[in-house]
Amino acid sequence: MSQAIVVAVGVAADGRREVLGFDVGDSENEGFWTSFLRSLKIRGLDGVKLVMSDAHTGLKKAIGTVFQGASWQRCRVHFMRNVLAVVPKASQDMVASIIRTIFAQPDKKHILKQFREVVTMLGRSHPKVAAMLTDAEADLLAFAAFPRRHWRQIWSTNPLERVNKEIKRRTDVVGVFPNSAALLRLAGAVLIEQHDE
Repeated sequence: MSQAIVVAVGVAADGRREVLGFDVGDSENEGFWTSFLRSLKIRGLDGVKLVMSDAHTGLKKAIGTVFQGASWQRCRVHFMRNVLAVVPKASQDMVASIIRTIFAQPDKKHILKQFREVVTMLGRSHPKVAAMLTDAEADLLAFAAFPRRHWRQIWSTNPLERVNKEIKRRTDVVGVFPNSAALLRLAGAVLIEQHDE
């Protein structure tokens, strides 16, 4: 059975990152995510204001259950990949450049204004993209409610992707693990190294 290693990394008010926990399970399963998030809460995690991730339906529902009132930030990099998948190759650079202007704004007010302008502009040439943006607005722009100094750390999963690549590199050497505990031990060792760095 194929399972995923999930890793929770926190960003404190001062911008410091910290590995909060990790587990092995079905990354699309709401029950797994609810259990994982509750385990973090039991260990003392509180005051969660924002959870940032890829668009896993089960995770989104679990966030609402365990961390009521926390916003959800959809990874802008993964969202852009989804958008570009529906755009003809010849237009991809132009569409990506236009969307990136949203994230280049200095504050929330200007981000929202630019978002509306981008949706209007792309509505004429790429209505499907404009609809995707409109549907994802709240999830894509949740970062703007936080201090600007934290935006780069909370608008995409890129910092976590590097950790995941290192875990994957180490687990690929082993190949098949006899059980979840063995996988967790190796992943834990990698995460301790990453956390210490």
